[in-house]
Amino acid sequence: MARYSLTAQESYFGRTSGQNLYLHEKISCVDISGIRPAKGKCFGLLAYACDEGVKRNQGRVGAQEAPQAIRKQLGKLPNSLEAETRVLDVGTVTCINGELEESQNVLGEKVRLLLEAGIFPIILGGGHDIAYGTYHGIRKHFSSSKSIGIINFDAHFDLRSNTNGNTSGTPFYQIAKDCEKLDDTFQYLCLGVREDANDRVLFQTAKELEVKYILRDTFRIEFHNEINAWINAFIANVDVVYVTIDLDGFSSAYAPGVSAPSPMGFTPDVVLESLKTIINSGKLCALDIAELNPVYDIDDQTARLAASLLHTLMHSI
Repeated sequence: MARYSLTAQESYFGRTSGQNLYLHEKISCVDISGIRPAKGKCFGLLAYACDEGVKRNQGRVGAQEAPQAIRKQLGKLPNSLEAETRVLDVGTVTCINGELEESQNVLGEKVRLLLEAGIFPIILGGGHDIAYGTYHGIRKHFSSSKSIGIINFDAHFDLRSNTNGNTSGTPFYQIAKDCEKLDDTFQYLCLGVREDANDRVLFQTAKELEVKYILRDTFRIEFHNEINAWINAFIANVDVVYVTIDLDGFSSAYAPGVSAPSPMGFTPDVVLESLKTIINSGKLCALDIAELNPVYDIDDQTARLAASLLHTLMHSI
């Protein structure tokens, strides 16, 4: 099995209009190595087929199948993008032989290539270890010239120590330690944190690293004005923003097919409202989506949620 592979055009399908009315008629599958600089708006869909981090984190595996499940649902959705906007599927990074760290390195390099070509990266995961790879692709592209703010929609901080290796629960701790080595400021905002999903050590780590967060009790649509104010305040202190969406942050009523489900999660409306605020800042440079587990999905509900979130993103930028 190859660590990087191309996507078959047949991965995207749906109603055929002959008028590009559906995304499967808009998306082109290409080799990332042959990408040329974009002349206009362009989105690059890059898959991360890996659940080794989830396995190491003692979660239920199956997230490696997520990219194909998202592609299946995304292609069916209507296309209202401008004719000149391009949507490219640039292939899949696959974790082989449990080599998580190498997969993260390869992912980071692919993200860098997309950014350097002026293409907006949308990465389809995969476990939340995806975040370490995505971030480093962004950091490689911007070097030390830009400050990077991370906004994570998640029930979990994912700040576990990686002393015993990287997992889906360690990416932001790893990033924090890398920032420390580079004398860079760790800028991290976590939205939807649940007190029943993080132990006291994680809350202490968040405090020590000066992590900003909004608890699930407050991350509700009725508080959207206050939430948007906090998001804008965070964005004002950074040059670019990277968004990562962990689907297990949603209530299992909306996202049953995830690695760590809970009925106590947040709702799609508050995430969509928050995304609108982030996009309107003009600073969003990349987005990934993590922890879909098709093995446990019900009627493709979680995959549909992921696809709808990406549809909103592409039609809002």
